[in-house]
Amino acid sequence: MIRWLVAVIALSIAASPVRAADPTEIGIGYLGRAGIKPKLSLVELSAENDGVAGARLATEDNNTTGKFLNQQFKLEDIRLKEGEDVAKAAAALAERNGFIITDLPPDDLLKVADALRERGTLLLNAGATDDRLREQDCRANVIHVAPTRSMLADALAQYLVWKQWKRWLFVVGSHDQDKLFADALRRAATRFGAKIVQERIFEDSGGARRTDSGVTLIQRQMPVFTQQAPAYDVLVAADESEVFASYLPYRTWDPRPVAGSAGLVPTSWHAAQDQWGAVQIQNRFMKLNSRQMTALDMQAWTATRMIGEAASRTKSGDPKAIADFLKGPDFSIAAFKGRRLTLRDWNLQLRQPILLVDGRMVVSVSPQEGFLHQVSELDTLGVDRPETKCKLR
Repeated sequence: MIRWLVAVIALSIAASPVRAADPTEIGIGYLGRAGIKPKLSLVELSAENDGVAGARLATEDNNTTGKFLNQQFKLEDIRLKEGEDVAKAAAALAERNGFIITDLPPDDLLKVADALRERGTLLLNAGATDDRLREQDCRANVIHVAPTRSMLADALAQYLVWKQWKRWLFVVGSHDQDKLFADALRRAATRFGAKIVQERIFEDSGGARRTDSGVTLIQRQMPVFTQQAPAYDVLVAADESEVFASYLPYRTWDPRPVAGSAGLVPTSWHAAQDQWGAVQIQNRFMKLNSRQMTALDMQAWTATRMIGEAASRTKSGDPKAIADFLKGPDFSIAAFKGRRLTLRDWNLQLRQPILLVDGRMVVSVSPQEGFLHQVSELDTLGVDRPETKCKLR
């Protein structure tokens, strides 16, 4: 009888399903500013979920892989209103998440990085393009997924030089961010052998363009502004503040192409990108959001996928193990750009090709053929190791 009872109990235990361990939860925060950034063109107005929509899609992708490794990824989005303390908000977000993806102005990003340094929270910068964040103001707890202005400028300059459009008429806006992009373009011209034949400043007078007479005013103003220039091949505009550059194509005095902030524009991503399997991510994003994928969306997607890739490779949810892998020599990520992307160990900037687009199509992808480098052709874009001022701390 006793033997029979023992056998029955043993069979019951063997037949009972084994309860799986709870999945390892990996929290990712997204921190940005509330509001929609203004655009000159109504068809280019940003969506309220610009950026975070890409992170949500990548979270789905991470969880598809994570279910096989008993990992679960969660995304928490916080948008700051005017006057809110960015460091305080970041600290609260870090209480619940091991990583924070940021879309913040450079000074705010530095405040957050310094506030969370002792905590060890890793930030992934998906929005700010300022070179100083990777150079004199670099931080060891910030990985930069967004390309720098110098990377964008170098990508454009390589193509213009490859086309033998080496003589530039250079037009610069009057705002600080315009001047920063202008500095990057001047550096790129010198680096790759282009010549700025003349430089002009477009002062922002604050006048309204969206009036009944706006088209007539622009049609008269832009030819006059660009006339009597020395012989040039292409007009290059630096207008991050979006005051004038979009009005230049087809309105210059001389029939010349426009590049920079309008015309042929360098960017990390565009809705027209259809190479290297990009159609599938574009379609999935459209299905999820009923709109096209922007550069900020893609940068946030890449940042989120980087965390997922590192968690998968390390088979760990420990933030330190994931951060160490991201910064290590074995990390790489696929991002529908024709090659795997890696980190520059001297300033934690993600190497990546840059698309050159005309608004409807991808015209080219830099680095261009013939621009060589002893380590990676991608390092011909932006500040290279021998030039860096970064001392990670």
